[in-house]
Amino acid sequence: MTRIGAKDELFGAQTLRTMGAAPYGGADIGECLATLARVQGTDLESWYREWTLTATRVQGLAEAEEAAGHVESARLAYWRASSYFRNAGTMLLGAPLDRRAVEANLRQTDAFRRGAALMPFPPRQVEIPYSDTTLPGYLLRAEGDLRDRPMVILCGGYDSTAEELYFQNGAAALARGYDVLMFDGPGQGSALLQRGMVMRPDWEAVVTPVVDFVLEQPGVDPSRIALIGLSLGGYLAPRAASAEHRLAACIADGGEYDLFDAVLQRMPAPVARGFAEGRSSSTAIVRATLGRLEKRPTVGWSLRRGQLVHGAADSVTYIDMLRDYTMKGRAQRITCPMLICHAEGDPLGAQSPQLYDALTTRKELITFSIAEGAGDHCEAGARTLFHARALGWLDSILRPSAVLSGSGY
Repeated sequence: MTRIGAKDELFGAQTLRTMGAAPYGGADIGECLATLARVQGTDLESWYREWTLTATRVQGLAEAEEAAGHVESARLAYWRASSYFRNAGTMLLGAPLDRRAVEANLRQTDAFRRGAALMPFPPRQVEIPYSDTTLPGYLLRAEGDLRDRPMVILCGGYDSTAEELYFQNGAAALARGYDVLMFDGPGQGSALLQRGMVMRPDWEAVVTPVVDFVLEQPGVDPSRIALIGLSLGGYLAPRAASAEHRLAACIADGGEYDLFDAVLQRMPAPVARGFAEGRSSSTAIVRATLGRLEKRPTVGWSLRRGQLVHGAADSVTYIDMLRDYTMKGRAQRITCPMLICHAEGDPLGAQSPQLYDALTTRKELITFSIAEGAGDHCEAGARTLFHARALGWLDSILRPSAVLSGSGY
């Protein structure tokens, strides 16, 4: 794991995640390190306060630069502010919902949009028809025209936002000639925090209407639509691909095979067996253990976040809901080429080889190592390396430059 001098492992990981946006305009490393240094221990209030202070200061810079007509400086400052507002609110995610997390989401969205409006080809804000409502997102074009180009649909994880997806994968895909659709699905970003939509396991029910929407847009090559999922999206994207067969390729950045099994593996074997079988004695042990853990500021964060995202009444209910988040019996249904990315030091992506082994379609597994600085969750500190390899794989299938140059490879 990459060490950046954090007093707490989770705080360090979240700071590294934010710093990973630096190559694409979403962070300055010095600003991130200076903010982290001011955070007190595992104090969530301190985390929120210090990241909000940095975000507010950087947004003030953005507004001053925009007023002075310095478009590029303004755009980048707005985007850094967006990343920092998101990071401020992330540690407050949990049930019951903290209104400051809602406010942080609103501020990160506003800052991102103000920066995006200064792009040469600004994204179009879209509402994707879904069930009896809509999902918020952004449609970005690699160039200003509407020539048929390959489209990449981006899918995030538990606490990602559609705006953050631009820095994680959107900018890199645009630079390689792909059009991009970024969106918040149920349980994610503004769909969760502004609209109260909770997570669901059958992500094909989410991606199919997204693909329908994409195919209605002009300038999209229907034979070259890809889906990229990261973090929890490493389950959501393959799950969608198991039923949505209009996809030409799918990338799982941190492949996940069975989320319930992943939790059981962290329990003592007898307790895990009993809990899986629904024994009251084992459930009581799990309930007591989780109750203690979720009260700890950073250690219990993922449990509190999970309750919010899934709409669960308590931690045991949340863990029990993960039984439905599995690729068992589904991985074999995927027909498009699949790339599974595995970060060597990432326990959350430890099932990547298991997912890879279960696939029967054309497939590839890429392992990112600790030695090359890419072993963290979703290669957080080495996104440009990730993009070189993962999008290089995608290029070999969807050939974006053949559209841009007309000459192919």
